[in-house]
Amino acid sequence: AVPVLLFNGTGTSSDVGAVQAVLNDLKIKYITADSSQLNAMTKQELGGYKLLIFPGGNSITIGQNLSPQTSANVRAAVQLYGVHYLGICAGAFYGGFSIYNGVDLTGGVAFEFYADEFKGIHKNAVTLTFPKDSPRDVYWEDGPQLSGWGAIVAKFPDGTPAIVEGNSGKGFVIFTGVHLEAPESWRASLSFNTPLSEDLAYAGTVFQAGLNGTELPHF
Repeated sequence: AVPVLLFNGTGTSSDVGAVQAVLNDLKIKYITADSSQLNAMTKQELGGYKLLIFPGGNSITIGQNLSPQTSANVRAAVQLYGVHYLGICAGAFYGGFSIYNGVDLTGGVAFEFYADEFKGIHKNAVTLTFPKDSPRDVYWEDGPQLSGWGAIVAKFPDGTPAIVEGNSGKGFVIFTGVHLEAPESWRASLSFNTPLSEDLAYAGTVFQAGLNGTELPHF
């Protein structure tokens, strides 16, 4: 009866709380699973949810604290049972191909960091462009750009994909390299033109799309 499983295991960050705040605001029921709990779940059990959410943190640590069988079970839940997957920042890295026990919902496509990472910048307010909406400033922290997989929902300032969506087997997948759900406290040291309320509202739109398997407008 609970539609969402939110991973909060080893390697996740305070983003878990930010995701919970959006889910609570939307009145979407969820349960959490830590690394040991997820490792103990079968693909059939995972297949009973509508949406799996893997939030921000450190994707290497996430992968290294889950068994290869667990990553295979997550992949099977999506591709064979039609469960949806929302991967945010580290959750997007983990959902793609990775030598650190990634789920590989992308058919072998791995994601690289967004360009700011290679300039020594680890968090920033980035202006995303959308096919129909006005540009929006959102919070980015050590997140990926998502070239090579899916339809592009939003682009970073350099034109690389910031949010993508697509099908992986029977499941619907959204990856985001930014934190739409970032609370006010994360934004304090950065300059945003877009109000927090607008970013959080769009986070809700993305979360609902992930839950319902509804495509967002894309380029």
